[in-house]
Amino acid sequence: MKTAKKGNEWIHLDKLDRSSYQRLHDDGKKGLLTCPVCSEQVRFILGISSAPHFQHVKSRDRICSDPEIELSKPSTENIKRDINGFHLPQSRVITASRQEVNHFRATQSISQLPPYTARENRINTQNSSYIEALQKADVYLDEKQAKAVAHPNGAMLVIAGAGSGKTRVLTARTAFLIAEQKIEPNRIMLVTFTAKAANEMKARLLDYPYMTAAQIKRLVTGTFHSIFFRILIHHNPLKWDGRKLLNKEWMRGQILKDAGKELGLDDKEFAYDAALQQIGFWKNSLMTPVQIKPESDWEEKTALLFKRYEEHKAAHDLFDFDDMLTGCIALFQEQPELLEHYQKRFDHFLIDEFQDVNKVQYELIKLLSARSKNVCAVGDDDQSIYSFRGSDPRYLLDFEKDFPQADVIILDENYRSSHKIVATANKIITQNKKRRPKQMHAQFNSEQVPIFFFPDNEEEEATMIITDIGEKITLGAEPEDFAILFRTNTASRAVFERLAHSSLPFKIEQDIESFYERFIVRSMLSFLRLALNEEDQTAITSILPALFVKQSLLRDLKADSILNDCTLLESLSKTKTGFSFQERKLKKLLPVIRSLSKLSPFSAIEKVDKELGFQEFLKKRGNEGNRWEKGSDDIRDLKVAATNFASIQDFLEHADHMTAMNKEMKLQSKQRKNAVTLSTIHRAKGLEYKTVYIIGTVDGSIPHDFALESFRSGSNEPLEEERRLLYVAVTRAMEELFISIPEHWRGKKSRKSRFLTDIR
Repeated sequence: MKTAKKGNEWIHLDKLDRSSYQRLHDDGKKGLLTCPVCSEQVRFILGISSAPHFQHVKSRDRICSDPEIELSKPSTENIKRDINGFHLPQSRVITASRQEVNHFRATQSISQLPPYTARENRINTQNSSYIEALQKADVYLDEKQAKAVAHPNGAMLVIAGAGSGKTRVLTARTAFLIAEQKIEPNRIMLVTFTAKAANEMKARLLDYPYMTAAQIKRLVTGTFHSIFFRILIHHNPLKWDGRKLLNKEWMRGQILKDAGKELGLDDKEFAYDAALQQIGFWKNSLMTPVQIKPESDWEEKTALLFKRYEEHKAAHDLFDFDDMLTGCIALFQEQPELLEHYQKRFDHFLIDEFQDVNKVQYELIKLLSARSKNVCAVGDDDQSIYSFRGSDPRYLLDFEKDFPQADVIILDENYRSSHKIVATANKIITQNKKRRPKQMHAQFNSEQVPIFFFPDNEEEEATMIITDIGEKITLGAEPEDFAILFRTNTASRAVFERLAHSSLPFKIEQDIESFYERFIVRSMLSFLRLALNEEDQTAITSILPALFVKQSLLRDLKADSILNDCTLLESLSKTKTGFSFQERKLKKLLPVIRSLSKLSPFSAIEKVDKELGFQEFLKKRGNEGNRWEKGSDDIRDLKVAATNFASIQDFLEHADHMTAMNKEMKLQSKQRKNAVTLSTIHRAKGLEYKTVYIIGTVDGSIPHDFALESFRSGSNEPLEEERRLLYVAVTRAMEELFISIPEHWRGKKSRKSRFLTDIR
């Protein structure tokens, strides 16, 4: 059905602009829509698998024929418009042209893909009795996997494409060394990037032939940090006492903030979280404070904080996680005999996720393996997505330079995803220039084709996805089959809100903060809160940085408001700071904020943005914040969210509710097993789901604005990493893949991601 009624108002989808769809969907959920034929309640279905339509609530299978009604254009003869103070008939268009209705755009199947060809994967067992034993135990290896597992001594680089069974190769290789080559387990170092991965590998080894719990226990396994921290503790337990570890981010942040006060930095204005990340990047790149060459004013301040941070740790005998690795390198450099001891101690090194190693990790492996040269590095340059941590795919790409006798084995069979998904991923990633040439081949074909869908904006995108998941679960799918992936945390706002208002169980990662708790968002909302309550002390505190006023003023404001019997906001607006630009802004504060209560949330945000100079604050903050998530982006996202509400009161109540829901979901997510996954692409790496939705695949999102700016400045590396990020997202899907291309993103007309330009 394309026709419905809301009260006495007729609604016909062919005459309705796309921008009204979300509100129409919400009206249906509130029971405000009825069928014009039978008068039953209907809902507006906005999904992916079918065109938008109205559906009866009680009897979904009922289909009433759309009534024949005359949908004539309204007369314009007597309709007047105000243009620059003159009353003109609308039919006499002088300054504006008639806008066409923005209709729904149908989904597009990705069809121009190569045909599927089956490929037999023979198993080579002629030189290995252990591989034969694995096969009898139902641990099957294809020819290339078997070659990697039974590789003779020496360096080996295994390029393990997405879904190619790298964990099976690593564990089978470990078992092969113990069972067939008779290497003592404690002479094998198996390095992973997470403790979870290490535990999973040990659990899998228990199922392999001839492996015992006692042998597996003797293996030296763990993350880089856990393994090398054990070495440090063994040789200097007093210096590396775990009680001296700065194991919480707030501990490290407090040291920086204390140093920042001495340098005159305001902890409400300076982006200390980004500074901590930058310092970690420098340390993992083996750079000391004196070696830093700042490229901006913010980096210059961060380098000074880095120096003070290291001095504070040294003075108080403290250390952080990065010191576990840099400390080990220093130990080996200071005591060459100790390095020689560990070079003789280990015969084999197996490194997982080799594309993610950074400089300090790579140097440690090079040092320890200098004697044996028995390094088995397993990774995929096409999945290198952690440059912000110092990871660099060059170590994988240039492996043969440091290990000239290394053999390279490419695992190019994908056992996870269908042919059409793999072929789509191939078309995306082959556009990168700095990579090892390879084409992944799928082990199975499927009738399901990857789908592009085209929501109007983020709100509609979220509704379409949640509707589609609900329909699939009704047909027998499980919530755990689905993952919704996004580039940055802020991009999840609309999807989170739609899920929170649905009956679908879902889970989020611990590091996804509430959108409404983000610093810039909270600051803007505080202006709106003051429009409702001029005595809101928390809101006053939050707006001071945006007004370039020090937090120390708050105490004087409280005293002044009591002495002069006025509100905190009135007191702030009359404050004398000694700076004319501040006082001019403060003088405007009271009339602007008092005018907000009569406005819609969207208009109120726009007014604060323009009339109180919030943009000046954003520009200053933008040079100091996380380069991937800018404050200006937060405000654009906030405006999109605000369009759904008519009053500031309703919008603020919604923000508070969503913040509480976010906290509740974080507590529940660990316990929820059968639930829809809401995750950044970075967090989803290494995981797999039957159905994957990738949201916001437009320029500015994927690839991110930062990568586009770098590209325009002559640097191609960030753009190539963004393409790898999309490749990782696509290859999480096993059976179904849906890629969203919103026509509007953050309130502006968007452009399809350049990574998808050649995909039809």
